[in-house]
Amino acid sequence: MTDVTTQAPTAPKFNAEAFAMNIAKAMESGGQALAAYLKPAANGEVQDKPPNELTELVKTLSSVAEYWLSDPDRANDIQTKIGKAYLDLWGSSVRRLAGQETASVISPAPRDKRFADPEWKSNQFYDFVLQLYLLTTQWANDLVRDAEGLDPHTRKKAAFYVQQITNAIAPTNFVLTNPEVLRETVTSNGDNLVRGMKMLAEDIEAGHGTLRIRQSDPSNLQVGVNMATTPGKVIYQNDLMQLIQYSPTTESVLRTPLLIVPPWINKFYILDLKPEKSFVKWCVDQGITVFVISWVNPDKSLGAKTWEDYMKEGPLAAMDAIERVTGEMKVHTMGYCVGGTLLATTLAWLAEKRRVRVTSATFLAAQVDFTHAGDLLVFVDEDQISAIERDMRASGVLEGAKMAMAFNMLRSNDLIWSYVVSNYLKGKAPSSFDLLHWNSDATRMPAANHSYYLRNCYLENRLSSGSMVLDNTLLDLSKVKVPIYNLATREDHIAPADSVLYGSQFFGGPVKYVLSGSGHIAGVVNPPSSGKYQYWTNDNIKDVTLADWIKNAQEHKGSWWPDWRQWLETIDPEQVTAREAGAAALPPIEDAPGSYVRVRA
Repeated sequence: MTDVTTQAPTAPKFNAEAFAMNIAKAMESGGQALAAYLKPAANGEVQDKPPNELTELVKTLSSVAEYWLSDPDRANDIQTKIGKAYLDLWGSSVRRLAGQETASVISPAPRDKRFADPEWKSNQFYDFVLQLYLLTTQWANDLVRDAEGLDPHTRKKAAFYVQQITNAIAPTNFVLTNPEVLRETVTSNGDNLVRGMKMLAEDIEAGHGTLRIRQSDPSNLQVGVNMATTPGKVIYQNDLMQLIQYSPTTESVLRTPLLIVPPWINKFYILDLKPEKSFVKWCVDQGITVFVISWVNPDKSLGAKTWEDYMKEGPLAAMDAIERVTGEMKVHTMGYCVGGTLLATTLAWLAEKRRVRVTSATFLAAQVDFTHAGDLLVFVDEDQISAIERDMRASGVLEGAKMAMAFNMLRSNDLIWSYVVSNYLKGKAPSSFDLLHWNSDATRMPAANHSYYLRNCYLENRLSSGSMVLDNTLLDLSKVKVPIYNLATREDHIAPADSVLYGSQFFGGPVKYVLSGSGHIAGVVNPPSSGKYQYWTNDNIKDVTLADWIKNAQEHKGSWWPDWRQWLETIDPEQVTAREAGAAALPPIEDAPGSYVRVRA
């Protein structure tokens, strides 16, 4: 009989030689990262001037500083306040070092995942660093909040920039002040830093001198192979879009087809991710003839394309193509995010022209009024838009990386710094995640179209006020009489739920406002099979705040998709024999998802 003794695994031993070798390798990769960063400037590809964002940051925070420094007593008060906070923390730390039980001077928010490691509390050094950081962050936020005389927009910008700075200097973002990273560095003899610096160099190289943070492993995520796999055909294309018709899976379908107008900021396959998440596949399986616009990823040659061009060569051209292949003059329409804003302008244009082409409209996290447009308003004022327009005049487009970074900054801890720590400090390559892969698949935007959008929607809010002119036509949303299903998501920071609710009142026909759980993406892409989240309904949308609307709303568990499908059938329940993709009038050009979606920025 063999005697087997179970022993606890021994911790890896620190190897000074291996550690030194790995630090040297990490520094070498760091040098490669720096070289990749400097390469565009060395080649004359970028101008030697501060970025517009830095200029705006300095100007905005100078307004806050001017208020506090213009009065010596006021300046003394704020210095005394932070000094007292630091002294209280020092006293608490000394008492704890002497063995006394002391309460924390300040604690992180319960949902702040950055400080989840137990050592932030158990280790006195890290506890001190944590509280020092939190006190400084609180003080900086108070400077913005209590600065009198700031206009609301400047205050909002200042709060945003302070948040970016404090998120960037968090102790979690540095090796020596992050206990989890430091443990990993010691136990792996610095191998994590070797892997991390190698990824950093690769990501800067991939971004042509700009850090393009990898949020997902792309190795087994490929459009048309693992994502956007719903069978269909490209049946029409022009300079701006390809129109995809999807193959039926049912014997009969609703007579009225569905046209989906996705945003051109990112790509259409957010609605056709993996099959189990695909809204497009679900619609096809529900007996709907689905058409989707796949926007081009434009280059400089398309820089002069306007919002009018996007309307005429997008939804209007798609409606004509759908009529040719199905014989139906009217369609159900659906617009997501900025695609919804374009759809709303198209509906208003059709109404003014008295053209009956649409049976219903569904808006997914889309805005027609921008009074309460949320965090993106931080980037919108005359100076910032003019700066963007100057940059776009040179290149003809807004580079996708700039828009992607703007969206990531709205949730910088989740979408920037968590990856900096995991990728470059811990050396852990991200796992494959279709949603994050889509998020990083950025698109460019034509200068003329993007300028029109920023000015007419965000800056001047012309659509809801009835002063937007498109194709020499004054648009009036109150003339849009078709039934509307207006979906908002409760945690949306791009199209806030109260903004979508407020926008519902400008249409002239019946509007069903529905609120989904979660945010701008997960609240929309929520298949019934997942059993996640919920949605709320309440028929009263007139002169009501979001809080009051929710208070009297009925909650439904699960996805909003079946509710929308039921609503769609109440408008036009007639069925016809299922239609194959393409027709003699418009023979298929290529298989879905087409070639336009494969062009990367």
